[in-house]
Amino acid sequence: MLLAIAHLAQGEIEIDLLTVLGAVFAPDGSPNAQIVRSLRLPRSAIAVMTGAAWGMAGVLFQTVTRNPLSSAATLGINAGAYFSVTAALIFVPQWFDRSPVGVALAGGILAAALVYAIAAGVHLSPLRLTLSGVAVSLALASLTAILQVFYENQLSGIFLWGAGSLRQTDWSNAAYAAPRIAIPATFALLLSKNWDILLLGDDVARSLGQNLQKTRMICTAIAVFLAALSVSVVGPIGFIGIVAPHLVRLMGCRSHWTLLPAAAIWGAIVLVGADICALQFSAGFGEIPVGTTIPLVGAPFLIWLVGKNERLDRGSSPARSSSHQGRSYPYPALTLAAIGLIFVAAIASLSLGTLSSSPGKFLALIAGNASELYTWVVFELRLPRLVVSLLAGSSLAVSGLLLQSVVRNPIAGPEIVGITSGAGLGVCFILVLFPGASVEAVAIAAFVGAFAVFALIGAIAWRSNLSPTRLALVGIAVSAFCTAGINLLVVVAQLRVARALVWLAGSTYARNWEDIARLSPWPLVLLPLAWVFAPWLDLMALGEDLPRLLGVQLQKARALAISIAVALAAAAVSTVGTISFVGLVAPHIARLLVGSRHRQLVPLAALFGALLVAVADTLGRIVVAPAEIPSGLVTAAIGTPYFLWLLWRSR
Repeated sequence: MLLAIAHLAQGEIEIDLLTVLGAVFAPDGSPNAQIVRSLRLPRSAIAVMTGAAWGMAGVLFQTVTRNPLSSAATLGINAGAYFSVTAALIFVPQWFDRSPVGVALAGGILAAALVYAIAAGVHLSPLRLTLSGVAVSLALASLTAILQVFYENQLSGIFLWGAGSLRQTDWSNAAYAAPRIAIPATFALLLSKNWDILLLGDDVARSLGQNLQKTRMICTAIAVFLAALSVSVVGPIGFIGIVAPHLVRLMGCRSHWTLLPAAAIWGAIVLVGADICALQFSAGFGEIPVGTTIPLVGAPFLIWLVGKNERLDRGSSPARSSSHQGRSYPYPALTLAAIGLIFVAAIASLSLGTLSSSPGKFLALIAGNASELYTWVVFELRLPRLVVSLLAGSSLAVSGLLLQSVVRNPIAGPEIVGITSGAGLGVCFILVLFPGASVEAVAIAAFVGAFAVFALIGAIAWRSNLSPTRLALVGIAVSAFCTAGINLLVVVAQLRVARALVWLAGSTYARNWEDIARLSPWPLVLLPLAWVFAPWLDLMALGEDLPRLLGVQLQKARALAISIAVALAAAAVSTVGTISFVGLVAPHIARLLVGSRHRQLVPLAALFGALLVAVADTLGRIVVAPAEIPSGLVTAAIGTPYFLWLLWRSR
């Protein structure tokens, strides 16, 4: 109650506490009373309802999956609901007008089903489920970003909602959500004994007459409905479904009869408290969405939870990607084919664009007989972009390969374990403080951010002997924290971050020979080093025991591999921004073709990564010329379908 009253006192207009209490219990029709009753009370009501819904949904998700890290965010439901709402507003707006909850619910259900189907292979572990959820969320977020670029006018009203905002202008949302949250929440509470039985294990539950399939289906349906409804009203807000249930369990609650209402209360407290903090910091900056502040608290809590929960290491099966044998095509032939494809992509990149050329014109350029304008365009504009694309793509690909080998999971990569977002946070921070910062300062900021994340993840995971499970989960939490920091800086800085936003989309626009000089030393030194280190990567793929028997110091080997991966990713990100999926997709293409030997994987992954970014850069320049699509969005468009298929195949 005290927190709710404090929440009502927050806002752009200062209203004293007595006026707030009077407006609630004895309204006098004054302007301040109208503000409290028409704007702030609905905001508090929707915060309490949706926070309670997310808290209860988190309990149900963790029960049905028996995974302490399950929530609407980690299962992809938030991203699925956001994507479905975005797509509906563009292509079938009448559907959204008729049933916004139905649209969000459909997206949430489909995303959760996809995550569970991908994760439910031979071994369903907390790591695999969480990484699958994060990967699907990344894929859906990329698709959403692509739609937002192409249909900016139709979607101009949902950006604040997409960041997770509690802003209300009347009671309509609260009146809409109240019965739709209360009814499934009541059903969930009445079925508490059924949920308790689920936690006893399948054999015991069956012996007690429980229909496991039906019970799990009902539990999942209620949880997804509560989460999707909340997303449809206030946007995707993460971590409440993780924080609230665990706070309740720390208090000693075990039965769902007490877990569910207590998690609802704590979920409301967490969301209202976070909104108070957001409103406090909003002065002078406009409204800061609460969705950007929750992860700043939720991510450290998740890190603490990962360090505390010893069960996370048990039952975590290593990924088969590192040891999976591809079709073993001849390695020399594949290498030559990849180089040939890069050559074709390079010719296309240099030839195509607003100023296109015929084969004869291009041959004249090679012979030195082309016009001065055409020569300048190719050698000063297109060729530097091409070289930067090749260097950045190869760096990101090998970075992803190293991380997948260390974590022993096919869905690890610089995007997922926090390295890319750490570099992004460093760049945004320097650009907000110094909008005119030099290119060198931006590069240094990216390196500092990436290595700071690496140091933090390493320090936390070192306690568990750099276990792959904890390494990946801590990386996910740190990535969420950095992403929230980026969003907060973007909101706070407002118009001063235009340069940062372009950089965050991932672009090779206006790259020149100086950028090549800054970037090239890193891949030229570290890619051969990764190739030399390849035999140790082969040994790490065999598990924990055999490498130790052979005298390999796993902690040092992992630290060295991650250091190379971080340096490669930071170098690429500092030059071209956050280009996604290259570090995830390129290593898998190489693995499918040559199997698991890293002496062959490192060169092939580098070649395929270079090819992917070069093709993405060319397509981004010519598809909507003279405008451009950032390379990061093009790689997402190319990589998302393949990556989803790859996730399904890795079951």
